[in-house]
Amino acid sequence: MTYNEFAYVYDRLMEHAPYDSWVQFTKDMIESNQLKTKNIVDLGCGTGEIAIRLANSGFHITGVDISSDMLTVAQAKAMQQGVHIPWIHQDMTNLEGFSNTDLFISYCDVMNYITNIDEVTTVCQRVYEHLQEDGAFIFDIHALPYVEKMLVDQTFADVTDELAYIWFCESGEEIGAMTHYLTIFEKQVDGTYHRFDEIHEEKTYNIETYANVLHNIGFRKIKFYADFSMQNEISTDKGERIFIFAQK
Repeated sequence: MTYNEFAYVYDRLMEHAPYDSWVQFTKDMIESNQLKTKNIVDLGCGTGEIAIRLANSGFHITGVDISSDMLTVAQAKAMQQGVHIPWIHQDMTNLEGFSNTDLFISYCDVMNYITNIDEVTTVCQRVYEHLQEDGAFIFDIHALPYVEKMLVDQTFADVTDELAYIWFCESGEEIGAMTHYLTIFEKQVDGTYHRFDEIHEEKTYNIETYANVLHNIGFRKIKFYADFSMQNEISTDKGERIFIFAQK
């Protein structure tokens, strides 16, 4: 998934995304776990919305993404706001060059785009190797019941004068697997509409699977939360979005 054209309409499609909630949750996790966090690496940073907010909060942050177009958008926004952030074009399954990092984060379903459990394990292993002792990894996933009940085999659409999309989510062959088919229409300067199509593959697993992966790698403290709530630590798949905290 390289995002190409999609990168340049992404922020308009995601204008109601709860970026401030991701940032606040990160700060709350740092405080509640007494993490000594100075530097953060944002894996799958996209157009930089979370990274820029964290940088403005005083953290030294680096953004990593597989899409050069996403990083181009992120860099332009950071420069416009006078924020210095290193943007690294890298596949997180081949993570390298981030030794002694205090905290890795990966939000907005990024880990669900890794659809092979062996590659999920590889990402977690590489993160573990690059963490400082007592460093942490925080990421989110779609809750499995939410995928099965609210996403797969559903159609979503939105229309404005400038941008419209139709999104169909098709269930995959395995539980938790899904394919997103998006058709997007973007208004051009001459008043016509440019159409392009996107296909996104995702897979989510139950939280026991993620717990086993993290435990086997060596993470010593593993916690689960639902829907941005610090009071919502859980042991089963509840809520829509599950947050996973793992400390080295």
